[in-house]
Amino acid sequence: MNLDFSAEDHAFRLDVRRFLEANLPSDLAAKVTNNQRLTRDDFISWQDILARRNWYAIGWPKAFGGPGLTPTQRYLFEQEYGALPCPHPCQFGIAMAGPVIYSFGSKEQQNRFLPRILGNKDFWCQGYSEPGAGSDLAALRTAAARDGDHYVVNGQKIWTTWANWADWMFCLVKTDTTVKPQEGISFLLIDMRSPGITVRPIRTLDGDAEFNEVFFDNVRVPVDNLVGAEGKGWTYAKFLLEFERFSMSGSARAKRMLRELKVLAATAPSVSPVIEDRLARLAIELLALEYMELRLLSRMNAGENPGPEASKLKIRGTEVAQEITRLRLDLTGPDSLPFDAAFLDGEGDAPFGRGTAGGAVAAYLNQRKLTIWGGSNEVQRMILARQVLGLG
Repeated sequence: MNLDFSAEDHAFRLDVRRFLEANLPSDLAAKVTNNQRLTRDDFISWQDILARRNWYAIGWPKAFGGPGLTPTQRYLFEQEYGALPCPHPCQFGIAMAGPVIYSFGSKEQQNRFLPRILGNKDFWCQGYSEPGAGSDLAALRTAAARDGDHYVVNGQKIWTTWANWADWMFCLVKTDTTVKPQEGISFLLIDMRSPGITVRPIRTLDGDAEFNEVFFDNVRVPVDNLVGAEGKGWTYAKFLLEFERFSMSGSARAKRMLRELKVLAATAPSVSPVIEDRLARLAIELLALEYMELRLLSRMNAGENPGPEASKLKIRGTEVAQEITRLRLDLTGPDSLPFDAAFLDGEGDAPFGRGTAGGAVAAYLNQRKLTIWGGSNEVQRMILARQVLGLG
């Protein structure tokens, strides 16, 4: 798409492209291309490369140590980033905990946590969903009772991505049960090495264990780790989710994967008209998604937040990503059937078959989560109905 970017923006885009091409390790690129599982060390090593250039926390303002990119520069960065098979950085610290801390946290919290997040020193996870409080997050029951200069936390979180790797969790807890549910929620930062925390893996359909359930048994958390005011956690959670959903469209990554599918189709002995039609439809969907991103980008350039319309990006972006994994399965056919755990863990050669067939099934199964996490797509449609269309 030809856009009217400034000469400075074009120069920045070229700088990003050259840096990524020169610094992306070939072994990590191969893992991403083949839909293999990344280890904690994979994430840390790649994020260290980005952090040395101050391109790890790309959305952070200069006042808190970030690169201070304009919304347009951030968009261009993500376009170049997604065009290559770069590992997707863990977002919980840089795109979630960090912005909440520098927007609502105390000066002491900013000095304590932000340099370590910016420098890729701590791995974070998100303590939101609970059994019975997933899409209906306000129904959470994990409680934090004040005891002197500590909160005592009891309860359970579920679907906690990378809790098994995390040093810290930002967590929604119930601190007051006498008010409306949203008004009794607070935002705590919890050291995952605290006594009383138990992490148990949840094995997903693709055999991975990135999801976990986390149990809190009289976990003592210093009151100093409360972000903002007690009872205002719902406000901070909504602020965080707007930015999470804006970054979940994944259009640049989807365009790269679509290009891979077209190459795969070109090498196939034959491709049915139905497959060709699906490839064309995906290309059209991605073009529409890109225009949707640019509309919201114009708002951000005007100093506005993405707002509830970021839910549109989350819905369409995740649905397109799922269709891509489904189409890859249909293109690879029987070649994708062997399930080789050693290959997925990066410990063996690719099973027989063409292209990225070895990880096609695992990718398809893993991506079923996309329309659920970050707020299910059904909930996103309700947000749009109420806040954008004004429906009761």
